[in-house]
Amino acid sequence: MRQRSERTTDTAEPLDRADPVDSATEVFVAHRNLLFTVAYEMLGSAVDAEDVLQETWLRWVGVDPATVREQRAYLVRIATRQALDRLRALNRRKESYVGPWLPEPLLTTPDVAEDVELADSVSVAMLLVLETLQPIERAVFVLREVFDLAYEEIAEAVDKTTAAVRQIAYRARAHVAARQPRGVVSPAETRAALGAFQRAVETGDLQCLLDILAPDVVALSDGGGIKHALLRPIVGVGKVARLLAAGWWKRDAERSVELVQINGGPGLLVRVNGEIDGVVAVRVENGCITGAYHVRNPEKLSRVERETAVSR
Repeated sequence: MRQRSERTTDTAEPLDRADPVDSATEVFVAHRNLLFTVAYEMLGSAVDAEDVLQETWLRWVGVDPATVREQRAYLVRIATRQALDRLRALNRRKESYVGPWLPEPLLTTPDVAEDVELADSVSVAMLLVLETLQPIERAVFVLREVFDLAYEEIAEAVDKTTAAVRQIAYRARAHVAARQPRGVVSPAETRAALGAFQRAVETGDLQCLLDILAPDVVALSDGGGIKHALLRPIVGVGKVARLLAAGWWKRDAERSVELVQINGGPGLLVRVNGEIDGVVAVRVENGCITGAYHVRNPEKLSRVERETAVSR
């Protein structure tokens, strides 16, 4: 009589054989916060950064692990290429944007402020400076100055020679240095200036505003054509102070203001009748506010309802 074979066609795979998709997922999740931060600093948009992550994952899961020497660098390279494509499309959308365009604010965890370089790199003020760079310059600056990638790795990510990347990095550093605040501003100094700003605006005290605003202060607000906002920048202490004192802060609504961590530094979360209405971030130099940034576009406020992790 023929012996029955103990093997069957649905025999399970050996337990020690890892699922390639599971392994790819584990690596991707371990680097997810880093990849989000890379994309966000290149785009200034959390929504678009999340789309970049999705595209990065779809490409990563199809990669043969045996061909990858260094997982972090490989993933950053994929994310950078996807972010560059999206940045060019985003720049075209900004051409028809109603009023000033401001970065999408993030409610960040308190530990971000402890990493001074990371906090500065994701600040609204710095993201606005990065907006003045060309896409390739922005990618090279972010990868080199924030994430400390080697020039050779950056060259692969942006499809340039190493020599060209060095030149781009030099040009981008000089461009940013000419536009960023001089010296390091502590969170305590920013909180003090922001607190004085809040009290002056709430009371309509023109003199207090004149005291806390720098002579060349710039006020920007972003309503995206959905909410009432300034349609152009307001420049100069006199104009900005009068604007704020005259009712930039509506006094006929049930309004509450909370001091929170926005993009790695102190900011104000504004609620009207219990609903999030906007976010205020400031740029501070020498104890005075040189930039006031008010985001009211509801399409940009989903990331201030919960904390977003950023890392490098």
